[in-house]
Amino acid sequence: MTERIVVTPGDLLGDGVFETIHLRPSGPWLLEEHLARLVRSAAILEMPAPPMDRLRAEISDLSGSSGALRVIYTRGGVLNVSVSAIPATVLRERRDGVRVLTADLGFSVRNPPPWSLSAAKSLSYASNFAARRWAARQGADDVVWLSTEGYVLEAPTASVIWLAGGVLHTVPPGEAGILPGVTAAHLLSVAGRAGLGAAQRMITGAELAGAEAIWLTSSLRGLAEVVELDGTARGRSPWTPRLLDLLGF
Repeated sequence: MTERIVVTPGDLLGDGVFETIHLRPSGPWLLEEHLARLVRSAAILEMPAPPMDRLRAEISDLSGSSGALRVIYTRGGVLNVSVSAIPATVLRERRDGVRVLTADLGFSVRNPPPWSLSAAKSLSYASNFAARRWAARQGADDVVWLSTEGYVLEAPTASVIWLAGGVLHTVPPGEAGILPGVTAAHLLSVAGRAGLGAAQRMITGAELAGAEAIWLTSSLRGLAEVVELDGTARGRSPWTPRLLDLLGF
């Protein structure tokens, strides 16, 4: 007899939240930070809180594994925890860097839509991947989104980090209305170990082009250096291997 599977609107329409965590032999990297963001994302979507005891139990069963750990939680109450290999493209980007285009997202940091979910890691990622496919058609690897005012926001699947005057910077998520980057926040918190300062500030696309170095950060990439911005090649930074080592990559 075929089992009947009940699909709720939340499952069908991508009404849910997720996290992607770098699963290392030592355990899930920055697990508590990712779980805290999962809870915040669910609250932004006005969903019931994730079943944390069950979630932790499922994650603990994966000890000793390595790869990309994904946690998906939908409004319908579906919780899925899975592990897959880290994609080869991610490893290549970490090694070789990325060619990036800036593009207007059509989002205002001064007047965001009151229903905006941009600060949550929701399952509605179709436009994020569409942006990356658009970049590929232009001969690039990724996109850095700009607000209608010209401010740097984030990449479709990464945060933006830049180096200027001995200080590592990232975009302030609250002011910009973007997803708080777990890897970006961690990197800034340990920047002092490398002799660098750390700060959050808004920056325009034109100002970003003048930075000493630019990176995209995410849990699986760690750091991917921007080696080309809007068609202009950028020299490789000696800081990239040092920062990757700082992050444990």
